[in-house]
Amino acid sequence: MTATHEVTNQVPLPYGHDTAADPTLLAALQRADAGWAEPELRELGRLAGSEQAAEWARLANENPPVLRTHDRFGHRIDEVEFHPAWHELMRTAVGYGLHAAPWRDGRPGAHSARAARFFVWGQVEAGHTCPISMTYAAVPALRANPALAAELEPLLAAREYDYGLREPRTKRGLIAGMSMTEKQGGSDVRTNTTTATPHADGTYRLTGHKWFTSAPMSDLFLTLAQAPGGLSCFALPRVLPDGGRNRLQLMRLKDKLGNKSNASAELEYDGAVGWLVGEEGRGVPTIIEMVNMTRLDCTVGAASGMRYGATRAVHHALHRRAFGKALVDQPLMRNVLADLVVESEAATIVAMRLARATDRALAGDETDALVRRLGLAVAKYWVCKRGPAHAAEALECLGGNGYVEESGMPRLYREAPLVSIWEGSGNVAALDALRAMAKRPETVEAFLGELDAAAGADRRLDAAVAALRKELTDPGDLEYRTRRLVESMALALQGSLLVRYGSPAVADAFCASRLGGDHGAAFGTLPSGVDTGAIIDRARPVIA
Repeated sequence: MTATHEVTNQVPLPYGHDTAADPTLLAALQRADAGWAEPELRELGRLAGSEQAAEWARLANENPPVLRTHDRFGHRIDEVEFHPAWHELMRTAVGYGLHAAPWRDGRPGAHSARAARFFVWGQVEAGHTCPISMTYAAVPALRANPALAAELEPLLAAREYDYGLREPRTKRGLIAGMSMTEKQGGSDVRTNTTTATPHADGTYRLTGHKWFTSAPMSDLFLTLAQAPGGLSCFALPRVLPDGGRNRLQLMRLKDKLGNKSNASAELEYDGAVGWLVGEEGRGVPTIIEMVNMTRLDCTVGAASGMRYGATRAVHHALHRRAFGKALVDQPLMRNVLADLVVESEAATIVAMRLARATDRALAGDETDALVRRLGLAVAKYWVCKRGPAHAAEALECLGGNGYVEESGMPRLYREAPLVSIWEGSGNVAALDALRAMAKRPETVEAFLGELDAAAGADRRLDAAVAALRKELTDPGDLEYRTRRLVESMALALQGSLLVRYGSPAVADAFCASRLGGDHGAAFGTLPSGVDTGAIIDRARPVIA
């Protein structure tokens, strides 16, 4: 057959890079006293940037999980079947301690080190990070039942992925899920109708329907149900101590916009056996620590997606030519790319600051505990909100190629809205920030103290903080304007961190555009005078 054309001007495959070679991430790791974690992080980064990891991600998403409710003889089995690539992703994540490993690690900055690994590996494929995050977040909630925690925590933290439906204590490692929302209430979990009846042996029998159950293939779940003393938290294993199946029935898997590799299910409790975690009537306070941990992962995950999008856009622009020169040399494209990198680095620096606050709060630092309480709600709202727009712009940088599945960008785009919905959508997160300030006014002072650490370093930041202080003292229409207030708080926090610790070029561009108001509604509207070259260079993929 006669060749009709020669293929030219196509961008090389974006493999063979070290995903962990991220200056903002590595500097944050050092600030968290977790420099000891860098060798393993770089090892994971090289794997994350490999063609093999990309192939696992493709296969896991093109072959989504399948629910098998019954075997061929009609016996109820409630199994979820995954492609082998899913298990490779999970095995890697667990092997590198992205799950509950930090809870058993006494080294300084263990949670920051884990957040950095989560950030790097999440760029490969985000769906499997859901059960990884659930397992991480389950531990502090389980500790409300010390006997149960002593038995299960070592298995939840073990760096062995042991997939299969067996009695938890017979396994080398465990994965945890969460099952809270119901069809009639969603985020309003106090309207849950699932009941929990106490039995003489100290267990409860749960009956009800759960609308969203994260990671239904997990070994155990934390769930909420109405006990005699009110809404309470329970731990339910899929297999009981005697080896029998617990009465948890998977009704169907959700057909979601994205997150295709991961299973989310509707689930029935038909007299399922559960163990009380915490006190009766204290279900929400008990499980709120789990929610806080998953909100941290939402923020880290959104930042991870932005970094992936920015580096892919830069990689494309470095190798693609149009109108006589490389895309990266076109002034308007440089504006777009730099703007994407600024947003990415602002997300990364605040996510890692909150991971460091988690380390310090767990070590007894009350100020960081307050910063974490308010900062998590603020960052979860804003960083996760920015993800979808960022993904869309990064995709567009690849033109029509970015709209094709083979590029990986459509998966990023479909995945981006999830973290803004998960663990409380925008309004829930914003109102939680309001609730934190009302219930514990000292969180406001701690938050403002964090901003004041950069006082005098940038006039635009100083002006934004002064305006925020004034806004915080205005009680009028407070709930109505909560989103605007929380957005201002998030931008001031990101600006403060970038001015103190970030690249001067990135900090200047952020303060000029996000705080100084010299910016349009779309990405690519940075003001003149920004050092786009220095900013773009920070997102150039580094050869492994």
